[in-house]
Amino acid sequence: MFDGFKIVFVEDDQSVRSSVTETLELAGFEVEPFESAERAIEHIAAGFAGIVISDVRLVKMDGFELLRRVLAADAAIPVVLVTGHGDVTMAVEAMRRGAYDFIEKPFAMERLVEVAMRAMEKRTLKVEVDTLRRQLQNKRGIEATLLGNSAAIQEVRRQILNLADTSADVLLIGETGTGKEVVARCLHEHSKRHKANFVAINCGGLPEHLFESEIFGHEAGAFTNASKRRVGKIEHADGGTLMLDEIESMPLGLQVKLLRALQERKIERLGSNDQLPIDFRIVAATKADLKELSEQQKFRSDLYYRLNVAVLELPPLRERREDIPILFEHFLLQAALRYGREAPPLDGQYLRQLMANDWPGNVRELRNVADRFVLGLLAPGDNAKAAAPVAELTLTQQMDMVEKSLIEQALKLHNGRPLPVCGALGIAKKTLYDKLHRHGIVIDDYRQPAGPPN
Repeated sequence: MFDGFKIVFVEDDQSVRSSVTETLELAGFEVEPFESAERAIEHIAAGFAGIVISDVRLVKMDGFELLRRVLAADAAIPVVLVTGHGDVTMAVEAMRRGAYDFIEKPFAMERLVEVAMRAMEKRTLKVEVDTLRRQLQNKRGIEATLLGNSAAIQEVRRQILNLADTSADVLLIGETGTGKEVVARCLHEHSKRHKANFVAINCGGLPEHLFESEIFGHEAGAFTNASKRRVGKIEHADGGTLMLDEIESMPLGLQVKLLRALQERKIERLGSNDQLPIDFRIVAATKADLKELSEQQKFRSDLYYRLNVAVLELPPLRERREDIPILFEHFLLQAALRYGREAPPLDGQYLRQLMANDWPGNVRELRNVADRFVLGLLAPGDNAKAAAPVAELTLTQQMDMVEKSLIEQALKLHNGRPLPVCGALGIAKKTLYDKLHRHGIVIDDYRQPAGPPN
């Protein structure tokens, strides 16, 4: 249940030690019992993957001294104290000293298991967050820029590195907020063009009457108020990369001129008859179906086919939910640094909420929530996706959610073909079909019409 995590249980009464150990093991915990605090403390150090449950009244070192030493080694280790001699004063003192919880004998075993479960969930989360932070610190190159361990994002990184040093123009397809500009910058930074300019322009953010001048530049006197020569975006990207975001919103008349510039790698400034040779690479980005738009004559088909050579599809966040913790932790640390504040601690309930959401705004929306989290602005009713109460998810439900996401990613990557999916996931074909049935996944939904049968 909590692989790699264990309970250090200290009790000097052998019969109680044996019965409680058995109960905890039947509940799914790995337990290491000790008859004395002196022996137990030898097995606890900073980063200990587990929790401590101890009787207060012990022969030599008592539970309060054990609590002090455990917290001195690692203040984040939950310690649960148990006693048959306690009272309200002792319970208050235990909590004041930093105990996670206090249980008085005689107690129902269900109560002990419930407390142990909550304490272990807290500890596993803390260890996971610490691990994420170390991973973030140790990442280099493209992994430090394009974060995530899911199969989908690993495939995107592989394709970026494969395309980066080629001369091919690239079309990025993805929903709003999936990180299209981040990917475009990765293509630039990992190419031989990285010393030249990376120039990004949002095609939907410029008035049409200024568009041509922005893209191609103009000569002095080309039009009213054109008092001096202006270098356009394409010329500024000479030797580097030009990113055209929301290319679907580019006016049709200008699409013709862009197509010509792409084919000839030459431009003419407004008001000039001279053609300037320009060495640039286009990375176009869209959230729309350009093929469908071209069929509706809302986007030039010749430009679509000119761009539709090297295509990168960016997965939405809901298809790589297992990346949410590391992304949120990264954005949390960035926001804390930017606003000069401490990064607030995360709890399991909050992370479960984050992973359960669909995130229509994708990575951008997650980053905004991290900012609000650091600023303490997530009051009830503000951003329901991250602040509204949701049903508590068990560990099994969380694991099922991640498993379903991984299977769906593999099916998408391999065009719904079972054998490559089994190979990618390292499972037998029967196991795959059992999991498809359990998660309600229809394999035909991931097959393209021309996909080869398996």
